Amino acid sequence: MPVRGEMSPTPLQSGLLGLCPRCGAKTLYKGLAAFAPKCRACGLDYGAFNVGDGPAAFLILIVGAIVTGLAIALELGAGPPFWVHVLLWVPLAALLVIGSLRVAKGVLLALEYAHRAREGQIVDE
Repeated sequence: MPVRGEMSPTPLQSGLLGLCPRCGAKTLYKGLAAFAPKCRACGLDYGAFNVGDGPAAFLILIVGAIVTGLAIALELGAGPPFWVHVLLWVPLAALLVIGSLRVAKGVLLALEYAHRAREGQIVDE
């Protein structure tokens, strides 16, 4: 139900800009990476979507691989002391994961909305 005939935002736009996947209003987040309870413009209940820990797990694996590769390259190229690695890679990894968590959670919620994904139910026969 886009507003005034406009198209709904893409999942990436929803995640990056905090747009409601239904109406496009900037109401998706209430904090750094916490969803608002519902859209203030159209009433879409964000609590009905189960994003879970998937985005965090994927981001930790992806960022971990990138940071590990960079740390190995620095070690082989320059051989700095251990404390340089700690000062570089721990904050960088934390910032990358936390910074991209908001976007990843928003994209996943928008994808769930777009594909009408819901929890499975067992039908009694």
